[in-house]
Amino acid sequence: MSPIKQRVQELAESYFQDTVETRRFLHQHPELSFEEYNTSAFVKRTLDDLQIPYETMANTGVVALIKGNLPGDKVLALRADMDALPITEVDGRSYGSQNPGVMHACGHDVHTSSLLGVAKILNNLKDNFAGSVKLIFQPGEERLPGGASLMIKEGVLENPAPQGIIGQHVMPFIETGKVGFRSGKYMASCDELFMTIRGKGGHGAQPHQNIDPIAISAQVITAMQQIVSRNADPRTPSVLSWGKIVGNGATNVIPEEVYLEGTFRTFDENWRAEAHEKMLKMAVGIAESMGATCDFEVRKGYPFLINEPQITAMARNLAVEYLGEENVLELDLWPAAEDFAYYSQETNACFYRLGTRNEERGITSAVHTSTFDIDEKALKTSIGLMAFIAINYLGQA
Repeated sequence: MSPIKQRVQELAESYFQDTVETRRFLHQHPELSFEEYNTSAFVKRTLDDLQIPYETMANTGVVALIKGNLPGDKVLALRADMDALPITEVDGRSYGSQNPGVMHACGHDVHTSSLLGVAKILNNLKDNFAGSVKLIFQPGEERLPGGASLMIKEGVLENPAPQGIIGQHVMPFIETGKVGFRSGKYMASCDELFMTIRGKGGHGAQPHQNIDPIAISAQVITAMQQIVSRNADPRTPSVLSWGKIVGNGATNVIPEEVYLEGTFRTFDENWRAEAHEKMLKMAVGIAESMGATCDFEVRKGYPFLINEPQITAMARNLAVEYLGEENVLELDLWPAAEDFAYYSQETNACFYRLGTRNEERGITSAVHTSTFDIDEKALKTSIGLMAFIAINYLGQA
């Protein structure tokens, strides 16, 4: 075992319980996207205690810098998101949410407490690495336009500019003690679709006197699937789904209009833009050909997330060294979206998954559910591995 690996493991053990307590505190006090004022204040107090300099960014975001004492000018950024979701947590947990209707159901409490734990390890080991580590505590991952985009606009990837960025995210489908990596394209872009088809309402027994927006919307929904099945390159996964349809008629009443909401996801930015145009032309064209009108809006969300091969291979190899080959998994494409993708479009990025599952303890719920929880032993893996990757990336003594 290398001396630095042993030292990181010792410090991860030493800070483990403190990280658990931090995670539970944050879990009890969740805050919605761009409202993370108390979370931000807690992060700043912790950094103050560690004498780590920081600055505020994007209102509630925090960016800190730890400089190694060895000569070198490389910079690596480490990112954690801080916001929670508008979900009511199940009762009965001693560390359950104390903010009604708000819950850390996506593990951002894990990410924030882990990055603070990493900060403590790296702060202890400044004599063992060169360059600098930029710690990014980011607001608003769960809500457009995404805190990452705002922080980038305000200069989070400048002064100093990192040569790479690493993030991690809980994964309840992977056992605690294991992590997962994927090189190249990993997570999808995500756009929100809003469509209103307006016809002419009237009696259901007299359809010839009406322009039925329900029948027209059915034609539009069916036809638009051909954008995916007949226009998209089959080597580029794409998803077009409608999750909300509202037509306020009755058994014998054809409504004036139908309102729809959906999502479009893919893994190619050029095709994404082309698909937006095709959806608009198809929806408007079909509606007009049947005597109706159509308002179609695309709200662009996050781009697709790409893990740069070299930094990802480096991080994966270090994970094998730190955890063992049997505890490092290969991930498949994941059609969910993450605003970490903005960083991956700007610099060399690696976004990996932290296993948090424990079937024996019944910790199996998916993220974004009221029953989501983690096996807190994952926090030891989390803080140790990320610190180990950072030190080795920058160069150690």
